[in-house]
Amino acid sequence: MTETLHIIGGGMAGSEAAWQAANLGVPVTLHEMRPKVGTFAHQTGNLGEMVCSNSFRSDDSEQNAVGLLHWEMRQAGGLIMATADTHRIPAGGALAVDREPFAETVTAKLKAHPLISVEYGEITALPDDGHWIIATGPLTSGGLAAAIQAETGADALAFFDAIAPIIHADSIDMSKAWFQSRYDKGETEAERTAYLNCPMDRDTYEAFIDALLAAEKTEFHDGETAKYFDGCLPIEVMAERGRETLRHGPMKPVGLTNPHQPDIKAHAIVQLRRDNALGTLFNIVGFQTKMKYGAQTEVLRMIPGLEEARFARLGGIHRNTFINSPTLLDGQMRLKSKPNIRFAGQITGVEGYVESAAMGLLAGRLAAAEIKGETVDTPPPETATGALITHISGGAEAKTFQPMNVNFGLFPPVDLKGGRKNRPARYKAYTDRAKELWLKWLGTTD
Repeated sequence: MTETLHIIGGGMAGSEAAWQAANLGVPVTLHEMRPKVGTFAHQTGNLGEMVCSNSFRSDDSEQNAVGLLHWEMRQAGGLIMATADTHRIPAGGALAVDREPFAETVTAKLKAHPLISVEYGEITALPDDGHWIIATGPLTSGGLAAAIQAETGADALAFFDAIAPIIHADSIDMSKAWFQSRYDKGETEAERTAYLNCPMDRDTYEAFIDALLAAEKTEFHDGETAKYFDGCLPIEVMAERGRETLRHGPMKPVGLTNPHQPDIKAHAIVQLRRDNALGTLFNIVGFQTKMKYGAQTEVLRMIPGLEEARFARLGGIHRNTFINSPTLLDGQMRLKSKPNIRFAGQITGVEGYVESAAMGLLAGRLAAAEIKGETVDTPPPETATGALITHISGGAEAKTFQPMNVNFGLFPPVDLKGGRKNRPARYKAYTDRAKELWLKWLGTTD
């Protein structure tokens, strides 16, 4: 009888790992502590619940590294990507999903699989035998984090994640806001009008920055200096880096025309993205925040169009832990000191829903092969999945290791001339090469 693979954590990585291993004929027990043990950010006990955003970012598989990762996961029969496609909502060139039915579908599919069982309850120790994947993500419980720290003999690296607020659509003043995707990007009218835009003139922007900097913030009081992942910086931290930082980031006033005042160029623009299929909820793009709740409502209502905003969820901040994978993991994602345990997802030092799910996909396939007595190499580093595993298993500098999104800088270079002007051709060369190698690799693992 085939041994059972145990997976701790039912987020993106754990859910995908369970799906991949079970589809390769390996029985899986998926252990999830929620809803018995809650977290700061989760609101349900559903598997695959999205907490920080509803976006999987760009879906362009020819010019974007994360879009290529989408493609690779689709080719591998990925549960997360198939479910995201089912519950897709308009977001221009990005892939955004209706998060509640997304998680409900992931949960239902996993529970319906004949080789997958789900057990609820917290696991606080590292198993000494059997085949395990730890995919507990950034909100690993204190008990399990302590066990990992005791085993590895090193302090857990920590940084901080922030969550953006969500607003009820019917509380937005449409006499000031308008629907438009930046540069009218998108193939359909729904995609070209996927974002709500709120313009600011110079005086309003300056007053907003003043209020943002003065607002009362939530901090951790354990004597540790907060470190943030650059892709998820709180807006206050961005503002502290310079008064113009937000205007060159999430509030950049380019590619948009205000139909209420078409002859006036906005000094800054706040964008909101649909958060559910009904279009009744919108999240403020790039507005992760650590402001205390009272300050949030006051400061965010300074944004034109949001003066009467009602919040379905306010933003917040939480600790995010990850291991030093280049030091601790081997090339098969196994813990060197306990090779019966693999790690997957954000806890390995990848950043983002898609990257986490991709590492779950890979860990599930590698574990299934090992249980079946087979040997499978990790994907070539020229693929998006391979570039990520190469980075976290030794490609990155251990002393400065920090969470990383997938990007073409992780790929072996292609030999093309032309510099910046030839960037589209270079990116296409990256993705063409990756797709060919990924399909070859899949042929050895199915």
